[in-house]
Amino acid sequence: MSTEQTLRSRSSNGRESKQVHCDTTKPTAAAAGQQQQSMSPLQRHIAFWDQDRDGIIRPLDVYAGFRALGFSVLFSLGALLIPLFFSYPTRLAHSPVPDWRLRIHVASIHKAKHGSDTGVYDIDGQLREPMFDELFARYDERGTGGLSAGELWRMIGRNRCAADVAGWAFSFMEWWTTWLLLQQDGRVWREDLKACYDGSLFWRIADGRRRRDETEPAWQKGYGFEDLVSGMWNGRTWKNWELKAQQSPASADEDAGLGDDQKALLLN
Repeated sequence: MSTEQTLRSRSSNGRESKQVHCDTTKPTAAAAGQQQQSMSPLQRHIAFWDQDRDGIIRPLDVYAGFRALGFSVLFSLGALLIPLFFSYPTRLAHSPVPDWRLRIHVASIHKAKHGSDTGVYDIDGQLREPMFDELFARYDERGTGGLSAGELWRMIGRNRCAADVAGWAFSFMEWWTTWLLLQQDGRVWREDLKACYDGSLFWRIADGRRRRDETEPAWQKGYGFEDLVSGMWNGRTWKNWELKAQQSPASADEDAGLGDDQKALLLN
């Protein structure tokens, strides 16, 4: 529940001239959900970066949002390419004049929809459930319920439209970021990806990171620089989850009860 603080400004004679109510707490997942009922799924997808809920996402909001999700300073600085490329398309709903402050308008984010994508969002920013289901039916080649980096790469390649270099680049950056944030055991799992599309996952991750303790981090998925170094140092592979599976006694006990076909399914 948010709290409000009343600020009173006084004139030179000491009389109160006006009252201003301001929210002094950051929005939580529950509070955000209540305010997003009228939004389209695409608007909810980016609403996490509109922390003050004024309908505008500024470059500083983009940086702060990625930091709140656990991305490094360098990666979050690189994310400033987002307002650089997507500010003007959303600005066109209000004016043909570019916004030199590179602000993104949440209400018109559908105008920033690019080509060479999956088609899960339609032209109005609505979520198309059949296209989401087809995403896994076509590219989840082993039926695991998750998409590996290789399967995502093949999906990006198949979605490329002719002469759409910008769309190719945007699609790669979006899915690369998604995999870094969501991967577990080398795959982006269906439930996590669905929550990413509707934006609810970002609030859960940020809320968990604010409440976390040192003994049990709230969000244990994703892939970072430490994972890369660990994999290369211990097994000369960037797939550090395979090394963890080999070193885990629990996984060895579970493998004892699986057939060869099931083991092959889990390891690939």
